[in-house]
Amino acid sequence: MAFVPEPAGVPQAAVTGVAAPRWPGRVARYATVPLLITFALILLYIYLGAQELDSIEARLLTREKITAAATRHLWLSTVSTFFVIAIAVPLGIMLTRPLTKRLTPLFLGLANGGQTVPSIGVLVLFALWFGIGFKYTIIALVAYAILPVLRNTMVGLEQVDPFIIEAGRGMGLTKLGVLTRLELPLAVPVILAGVRTALIINVGTATLATFVNGGGLGNIINGGLTSGRDVVTFTGAVLTAAFALFIDWLAGIAEDFLRPKGL
Repeated sequence: MAFVPEPAGVPQAAVTGVAAPRWPGRVARYATVPLLITFALILLYIYLGAQELDSIEARLLTREKITAAATRHLWLSTVSTFFVIAIAVPLGIMLTRPLTKRLTPLFLGLANGGQTVPSIGVLVLFALWFGIGFKYTIIALVAYAILPVLRNTMVGLEQVDPFIIEAGRGMGLTKLGVLTRLELPLAVPVILAGVRTALIINVGTATLATFVNGGGLGNIINGGLTSGRDVVTFTGAVLTAAFALFIDWLAGIAEDFLRPKGL
């Protein structure tokens, strides 16, 4: 059987028509982070089991308190990111349209202002203006994390080749059709990267929600600091880091699967 050389720069799979297997490498990549998180949590469990916890430490590290803190942290992160997407993506689309481009400096300036102020400053300012609790913490998190999604939405739409847009118009698509069938699908990877960034920002900033009665895993860390219990502080820090890694892992998987095929 004669050997057919593979063309330079073209995978053999493209020549034979057989797609190269991707799932083994993808599964290995997806499994790494959960294994590391599980290993870290097992070590934390062994560490806590070897400690003689006093009454304060035992009260701060009950299963109910940890579960409630993790659940509230998840709600703070996901709900705030949902509202960031609901606000920033339509706003980014609007600011890339010819009639509203003149408003871009105003809205980008406001979004930049939210990120210029330190995260604890944003939370405290909103607490002083509106109040404390879950609802007002969500508002502060949205204000702090809206910039990446807004900016990435605008960048993703503006980088679409004008010739593609003209070709769509030439095929009879309306402006709305061009936006929904050409511009947005091509901008999805950039928009998803901004959403992932906003989610990670919210996960980290939600740790500070404990100072405005927002709850979250910051309650455990703050409880350890105020009571002078290093074991509690260390446990809260490890749980927060593990939670952030887990959320980033989920966001990475979602980004892979939501990305349009071929991009």
